[in-house]
Amino acid sequence: MNATPRLTLALAQTNLLVGDVQGNLSRALAAATRARDELHADLVLFPELTLSGYPPEDLLFHRGLRSQIESALQGLAAVPGIGLVIGFPEYEGARIYNSAAVYRDGRRVALTRKSCLPNYQVFDEKRYFTAGGDPTVFECQGFRIGLLVCEDIWEPEPARRARAAGAELLLVINASPFEVNRQQVRERVVRERVAECGVPVVYLNLYGGQDELVFDGNSFVMDAHGELAMRAPAYTEDLYRVQFERRDGRAMPVKGEIAPALSVEASVYQALVLGVRDYVQKHAFPGVVMGLSGGVDSALTLCIAVDALGPARVQVVMMPSRYTSQMSIEDATAQARTLGVQFSTIPIEGMFEATLSALAAEFAGRAPDTTEENIQARTRGILLMAISNKTGRMLLTTGNKSEMAVGYATLYGDMNGGFAPIKDCSKQLVYRLANYRNSLAPPGKPAIPARVIEREPTAELRHGQKDTDSLPPYAVLDPILEAFIEEDLSVDEICARGFERAVVTRILNLVQRNEYKRRQAPPGVRVSRRAFGRDWRYPITSGYKR
Repeated sequence: MNATPRLTLALAQTNLLVGDVQGNLSRALAAATRARDELHADLVLFPELTLSGYPPEDLLFHRGLRSQIESALQGLAAVPGIGLVIGFPEYEGARIYNSAAVYRDGRRVALTRKSCLPNYQVFDEKRYFTAGGDPTVFECQGFRIGLLVCEDIWEPEPARRARAAGAELLLVINASPFEVNRQQVRERVVRERVAECGVPVVYLNLYGGQDELVFDGNSFVMDAHGELAMRAPAYTEDLYRVQFERRDGRAMPVKGEIAPALSVEASVYQALVLGVRDYVQKHAFPGVVMGLSGGVDSALTLCIAVDALGPARVQVVMMPSRYTSQMSIEDATAQARTLGVQFSTIPIEGMFEATLSALAAEFAGRAPDTTEENIQARTRGILLMAISNKTGRMLLTTGNKSEMAVGYATLYGDMNGGFAPIKDCSKQLVYRLANYRNSLAPPGKPAIPARVIEREPTAELRHGQKDTDSLPPYAVLDPILEAFIEEDLSVDEICARGFERAVVTRILNLVQRNEYKRRQAPPGVRVSRRAFGRDWRYPITSGYKR
């Protein structure tokens, strides 16, 4: 009696480094060896643009990268006895393709070129790549396999062409960045392709942080009925074994483990942790330093830093002024002790007084205003940057998306830093994440003191100051910002949701006026549909009237 035909795949949910061609090749070869020896796989799949890392951006134009890629392709012969499905930039004269190839025993047995080039949100592939065309179908263990690259599964035609060319299952290698609820969208789109083509799909995604993008993994397999047969854990680097059998003349996945879907708070928090960890590690910083104010933004940022790097690599500084409350000092001290980080206190009163004294003649006859508030923020920025320079630790800045949007932050002050973990988190999301992080702590030992979350937000730059002195309540501000930034709604459309026109126009004017600040802000982790970074390209100088 003949055995059931079987195909064994290994999905390499891998963390790569953009531009590190030799390092990425070494990672791929090590994973392929393990996939062959431990998982007994016939094929191992690697993410989109494995050899260059994703996204390589203008590195693609450098002749040095081209020669390194061409050399690395020769090195794929180093692991016999298993097929490798691997992504790379393919150079052909003046053209560059976003390609994927199948290598086995030193021989290229199949090649496909990405045909759908995304040019929206954070994607800019038409700047670099030429679109491919013909479908690619190859055979392995008697199975006819169609090979697609990332965006090709988001449009109907590439999958249809592969099916028409004889594919009985589709392999898709991806570099799909995280954003809130993205996994549900990925699975919905693949389910649509499955319904159209009637064949199962293997979806492998990249893992890791790259500048402001985070790739969450979440690789999965969907059968020909649109049901999940396997889902890899998010935010985990590993190899995952997937098997297909031929039953009733069709390729059918063997049911595997389906990792549970994460909540919004859990997925965003893990994205922030991964983004910080990889930014620090890939730049080889010894650790980070940050200001700890006793407010919720810095408290959440501290938790993220500790979870990303461990307490030994995190240094926090409390910098009280005449306006800093005792509550802030107590809560910052308590959190630093709870998390076990290096903690110091540097009062800024002397520096503040000296600056005011130096400017006394210039300011004569002028009432105090935000100038004096900004001097305090910039004094703190000087201290933190000095510590960063002296220790080599990267400075984390703690501003949130609501503040970045309306300019409620001081340029060259609290905006100083090399990385901004919560830059794409609204104030309301910050509170949700703070409560989520506390839910992970042992009972009675919150990572963030309860008063930090419960108190009314304040910058403490003047007596009795509250955020609502300058801004609407965040319950009003954040939905207006989301409607404008992420949905591109007009003033009329936002007002139709029940907001006062005067409030809406004031907020949108603040967003427009503060574009110059955002251009000078450090990068931060993208978690929303539209962040201030790669997918936000508003002019600084504009006469547009809302």
